[in-house]
Amino acid sequence: MTAPAAASADLRTAAAGAVLAVAGDWRIGAAAADQDAALKALAALPAGSAVTVDAAALGAWDSALIAFLLQAVETLRPLGGRLDATGLPVGARKLLDLAVAVPEKQGARRTARIPPLIERIGQTVIAIGREADGFVSFVGDVTLSLGRFVTGRARFRGSDLGLMVQQVGIDALGVVVLINFLVGLILAFVGAAQLQAFGASIFVANLVGIAMVRDMAAIMTAIVMAGRSGAAFAASLGTMQANQEIDALRTTGISPIDYLVLPRVIALVLMMPLLALFADAVGVIGGAVVGMTMLDLSATRYLEQTKEALNLGYLLGGLFKATVYGGLVAVAGCWRGMLSGRTAAAVGQATTSAVVAGILLVIGAAGLFAVVFYVLGL
Repeated sequence: MTAPAAASADLRTAAAGAVLAVAGDWRIGAAAADQDAALKALAALPAGSAVTVDAAALGAWDSALIAFLLQAVETLRPLGGRLDATGLPVGARKLLDLAVAVPEKQGARRTARIPPLIERIGQTVIAIGREADGFVSFVGDVTLSLGRFVTGRARFRGSDLGLMVQQVGIDALGVVVLINFLVGLILAFVGAAQLQAFGASIFVANLVGIAMVRDMAAIMTAIVMAGRSGAAFAASLGTMQANQEIDALRTTGISPIDYLVLPRVIALVLMMPLLALFADAVGVIGGAVVGMTMLDLSATRYLEQTKEALNLGYLLGGLFKATVYGGLVAVAGCWRGMLSGRTAAAVGQATTSAVVAGILLVIGAAGLFAVVFYVLGL
């Protein structure tokens, strides 16, 4: 089997006029390497030139040849020149005549357009408004579902709730303990480096205890759960959406919010305070490790100082924050999952956006709590 001949295009000048010689096999994806040079030579011809096509050495061809010849016609047109295609095969000549006879529709060619800055800002604001409206509507649906749960009218399986409790509670305990132990360790290390300069090393216990119990344990646990459970909620609900399982529930008269979303929200709201309690304890232990190793404090002295620094209000406030964070993470994960498209790529996008939305909501709520608690003197 012989290899295809390379396509070539060459413009030659003769006494009778210019000759555009095309040779070789003109196939899509294998255009002639000297095609641009031939077009530049055509553009340099005198006005009114007549160019004859020489196809004596032409091999196999397809629309790649017609596209090149059409470019040649467009190059000669501003010069008042013309292309004589009588030397082409009959089929190629007819296709070229048809392409020339039917002009390109104005506006049909896609053109790149960068919208003005004001327009882009407006589009972003509108998109954020739509997202906020959708989130508020979803929160309203979940609230109504919780009302049906309280009155005993919500329809879901108890086994699903038990499974969710296990997944967001017991299964997540290991990573929550590890992260918060390290956070307590870091807080104590940073505080020790500063407090030692003032001879107040013992107050590392106050720093770690108050920070972990009031804010850090709840925030870090919520962020871990957003990346773990929030993503899992979005992925599972997005997969159900892609498989039309949620549509099947609606068809049978079962509310997807009651059957799918409610068990997940209840499970995470119930488990977040318990996880935060463990996070408080291991965070204090992490600080104690630094106190005993770097500051030569005894475990008893460190824990006594921590007990003196804390009060019940700090603990209850931290647990309340953890409960709210759990609800926000669960709602964000389920919201993005229920809005997922019906493709594998859409499920992945829903999972990613669920994590981002969950973390943003947690951080925003943490800032709001900081201001409110300060105003209330808590």
